[in-house]
Amino acid sequence: MTTTRRAVLAGSAAVATGALLGTSPAQAHTRRPGAKPTVVLVHGAFADASGWNDVAARLIRDGYPVIAPANPLRGVASDSAYLASVLATLTGPIVLAAHSYGGIVVTNAAAGNPNVKALVYVAAFAPDKGESLLELQTKFPGSKLDEAALDFRPYGEGTVDGYIKKEFFRPVFAGDVPKPAADLMHAGQRPADARALGEPSGAPAWKTIPSYYLAARNDQVLPVAAQRFMARRADSKIHEVNASHVAMISQPTVTADLIRRAAR
Repeated sequence: MTTTRRAVLAGSAAVATGALLGTSPAQAHTRRPGAKPTVVLVHGAFADASGWNDVAARLIRDGYPVIAPANPLRGVASDSAYLASVLATLTGPIVLAAHSYGGIVVTNAAAGNPNVKALVYVAAFAPDKGESLLELQTKFPGSKLDEAALDFRPYGEGTVDGYIKKEFFRPVFAGDVPKPAADLMHAGQRPADARALGEPSGAPAWKTIPSYYLAARNDQVLPVAAQRFMARRADSKIHEVNASHVAMISQPTVTADLIRRAAR
């Protein structure tokens, strides 16, 4: 194929992509001056992006560009690298909001990205360098998510996924979610590779990026004492709510309000 032919095909592909998205090739890489920041919603373990639906709906109605990418849940370093690659495709300011294990991922993925202007932790892990999820989860008493609450299912060669057992799912993970909804969440939960529990975090983005923290007082997964500790250490602006671990599901208005505050 000649160089000219390649250029023509590349140009055609760019035009076709722009048509599908409702933008021109030039518009696809630019943002309107004064446009609202893109909000990126990152889910944690035993969940998927649908957990952010009610929050996303409120933000979209307010004119925020929103994406809720799939978190691979394979390991801290690899999940963070994946999210960092997603963030690299976005132009303009970004607000990153994370739930639970997603907090470790954004803490690493945001580092060094000048477009990330704020971090929002929702009952989420905000580790310092070298800390692991398991270390922070057990730093204070109160977590009921232990080995007895989990099913471990081998996959691959010497690797294991963890799922929350049905009898523990609602009381431990989603205590203020109606039972029919919690049952669906259990059925569709996405497992985490058990190795991620002990994998150390890297240099934290919260040391250089302003952060906000929504602490869930009734959390049975990550004790609220641990949440307060991490939020204070990160100098986050803290808001507390009477909610289970899935505060973004049971308290979507409060969660969306905090993200708006970070976006301003």
